[in-house]
Amino acid sequence: MMQKISLNKVLMLCVSVLFLSAPAYAQDQGFSDLSKDIPFNDNVRTGTLDNGLKYYVKQNDRPADKVELRLVINAGSVLENKNQQGLAHFMEHMNFNGTKNFKKNELVDYLQTIGVKFGADLNAYTSFGETVYILPIPSDDKEQLETGFQIIEDWAHNATLKEKAIDDERGVVLEEYRLGRGAGQRMQQEYLPKILYKSRYADRLPIGTKKNLENFEYEDVRSYYKDWYRPNLMAVIAIGDADPDMLEQKIKSHFSKLKNPENAPERKSYELPNHKKTLIAITSDPEASSSSVRLMYKDIKEKQPETKLKDYRHGITERLFSQMINNRLDDLTNQEKPPFIYAGSYHGGTAARSKEAYQSYAQTKEGGQLDALKTLLIENQRVKEHGFTQAEFKRAKTDLLAGMESSYKNRDKRESGRLVGEFIRNFLEDEPAPGIKWEYNFYEDQIPKIKLDEVNNLIDNYLHEDNRVVVITGPESADQPAKKEVRQLLKKVPKMDVEPYTEEEVADALMSKMPEAGSITNTESDEKLGTTTLTLNNGVKVTYKKTDFKNDEVLLSAFKFGGTSLYDLETYKQTSAANGGLTDAGINGFDQNEMKKIMTGKIVSVRPSIGTYNESFSGRAAPKDLEQMFQMIYLYTTDLNKDQSAFNSYINKQKARFSQMMKNPQIKFYMEFYDWMYGDNPRFTGILPTEKQLNDADYDLAHKKYQERFANADGFHFYFVGNVDEAKLKEYSKQYLASLPSKGEKENYETFDFRPKHGKHQKTFEAGTDPKSMVQMIYQGPTDYSKEEDLAMGALGQALNIKMIEQIREKESGAYSVSASGSLSNFPYDWYSMSVRFPCGPENVDRLVEAAKGVVHNAVKNGPSQVDLDKVKETLKKEHKQEMKENRYWLNILENTDQYDRDPMRAFTYNDRVDALTVEELHQVAKKYLADDKFILAIKNPESGSSDKG
Repeated sequence: MMQKISLNKVLMLCVSVLFLSAPAYAQDQGFSDLSKDIPFNDNVRTGTLDNGLKYYVKQNDRPADKVELRLVINAGSVLENKNQQGLAHFMEHMNFNGTKNFKKNELVDYLQTIGVKFGADLNAYTSFGETVYILPIPSDDKEQLETGFQIIEDWAHNATLKEKAIDDERGVVLEEYRLGRGAGQRMQQEYLPKILYKSRYADRLPIGTKKNLENFEYEDVRSYYKDWYRPNLMAVIAIGDADPDMLEQKIKSHFSKLKNPENAPERKSYELPNHKKTLIAITSDPEASSSSVRLMYKDIKEKQPETKLKDYRHGITERLFSQMINNRLDDLTNQEKPPFIYAGSYHGGTAARSKEAYQSYAQTKEGGQLDALKTLLIENQRVKEHGFTQAEFKRAKTDLLAGMESSYKNRDKRESGRLVGEFIRNFLEDEPAPGIKWEYNFYEDQIPKIKLDEVNNLIDNYLHEDNRVVVITGPESADQPAKKEVRQLLKKVPKMDVEPYTEEEVADALMSKMPEAGSITNTESDEKLGTTTLTLNNGVKVTYKKTDFKNDEVLLSAFKFGGTSLYDLETYKQTSAANGGLTDAGINGFDQNEMKKIMTGKIVSVRPSIGTYNESFSGRAAPKDLEQMFQMIYLYTTDLNKDQSAFNSYINKQKARFSQMMKNPQIKFYMEFYDWMYGDNPRFTGILPTEKQLNDADYDLAHKKYQERFANADGFHFYFVGNVDEAKLKEYSKQYLASLPSKGEKENYETFDFRPKHGKHQKTFEAGTDPKSMVQMIYQGPTDYSKEEDLAMGALGQALNIKMIEQIREKESGAYSVSASGSLSNFPYDWYSMSVRFPCGPENVDRLVEAAKGVVHNAVKNGPSQVDLDKVKETLKKEHKQEMKENRYWLNILENTDQYDRDPMRAFTYNDRVDALTVEELHQVAKKYLADDKFILAIKNPESGSSDKG
């Protein structure tokens, strides 16, 4: 469970997920009259019961044998009385702690037996205006599916809310409250009253207050439940692999009997009041791990429902606007001395559903907020004065259509869990839900008709001096701007002479001269795996697997042994901080900004890297853009640019980012922890590069070594999984991979004598001022790898995870989250590992460490229970069933088979191997690896002298 602040929605760039490739012509498909209503998806069944509860039902077979259930309550923290602060979220927790049909802990226990994980699958969240319960349930078992509906019915009106259960859960929620404390929370207290000026939202954060969570009366939470958990504020969503008639009938049978309470309070909508003055919040904190600036123009008028075709069309113009201005801002991040690390602008939602805002934001170097604000103001002013260019407009249209086309092509391959959000928003916010087919057709029809002036004119309504807010946050710094400077800048920029945006023409393709094609010297097929492996004339191998899991996806992975293990120590140290910035220079003479323009409308990405033990590629592409993927592989191998300015830009952004991150107490702890664990390794350079390491990074040497590492393609093995066109893949393999340079000899990697700490060690670290501790218990060391023990160790980790949650979260009420996991590995050496991790209060560290040790000791003494092992087995098999229909899973299977010498048939024998696991087998693994308290104990406590100030 989690508390979720809707304000986070306004901190995200909302333009990157929807759309994409203009047709040569568009036909009128009933869209000429824009005053018509937006239709509702005709593949979704919806209705309203007599008591006011709304429901949505859709059949969808991805994944098979599963239904995603959601119970949506149109009530959240903004509706709390003063004495109920935090209780909307607390009530969400209580629904997992006893209902009419499931006593405390029975619910989680039952769901684990059918393979539903607590936290990962079973979950919920609370926001300002809503509470949403999440339950994926098997649909191939009628009894389990019926129980799933009984569970969400119980959440709706059958919570028992017993006094002991309430008191027990206080500790868990207070630990969640503790987790949220820190620099971000302290600064938020300063700027939220400006963003949420004179509104109820500023005083109703979903997590509530520590004082109220400790002291509220039992009747306060019961009253909240009675008032707001009522059918006329509810929706039930059921999407998945089941008969829609049956799903609809279950909703009716379980929820028609719910009654609305008499004299129920009005479900008010709380607004964000307008204000004439520009509000400025400048706040800092010594532990702030980033610097940022946000420029916010809250709309003067309230948001109107989007019900007509013209409203949907207007939304497209807004997306085009965001696409173009964000392309400009992204270009600026690639300057040698960029004004910000990243930036974005968009028009979208706020905490109040009825109020939207135009926002520009940036993350900056420490003390760089004023310069970033100036850049954001200038770029907005540039659009206001000169608009966008026709070239930008054309690219934005192409990209939006290409994205929409990709979504349309995958319309029948979308997982149910990815579909439910649309209907949650439809219920809560009246967001249109016409379905992807209608949306794609509407985009095809309307985008060619949208004029540039329509988009350019948007900024006139976006920018205004009233309802304006500026928020600046960051570490305590002498360079922190003053409000006076901000006000001066706000007045100065509109009077500046801002030049129009200009750009040079770029090529229309990455490559104009093709390499001389090579040949395929051998072809082998594996019918069971469904793979074909090509051997090329230069020693390169290509393995591909054609799947129908996604219509518009091909995934890439590749490796060749070697990596930085072949660098001498001095070379390694000189280049370690530089390797990540090599590709920022671009390829084939094109810089990053030019590449982005050339690749307009293409859905493709390729990323080369040099790791410790190999060189590698990763990437993805739409099938139509497969050739561009191959071209990028070829160019990154043979023609990586060398550009000192681009490298300087990378280094400057890394300095800005990492120097501030090191102020974060959690990061500081991990830096010291890993230095303690790995510091004796002469090749250990830390988990984050220091400013000195970045200053000393040798670009010339790193580029030279990159060229050396990729100069010999012999030994590279490429893997492609997805909707591949086999004929084209073979053609491109000959053209672009068989032509890669080869020395006719394969390389290997080197290993070193160093091994991380193992055995019994203990160390306490101090970081941060908040009363927050972190505990890590690590059992690890050398072993002889066994695939049987690897599986058993993983299962043991999951069994321990179940018991850790029961003991530390539920019985001790000492931690919000607990995790345990285990594995064996054979690369680059044989090693075992089991870790237990949880955050808690400093006052509880010793007690909870003893509790965790007790759980491990019991596993060593007795092994896990058969009940817990059965839960783990069911979960593993359910997860595997879904993975078998995922391209990413098969990509990993194929690559890991060769890289780590694994059995290629293991995917098909997995369930049998899981079924064969026994309590005794896990008991033996526990005795072998977890005995005698020989573990590493690392504890992070707050700095000495820190105190809990509430």
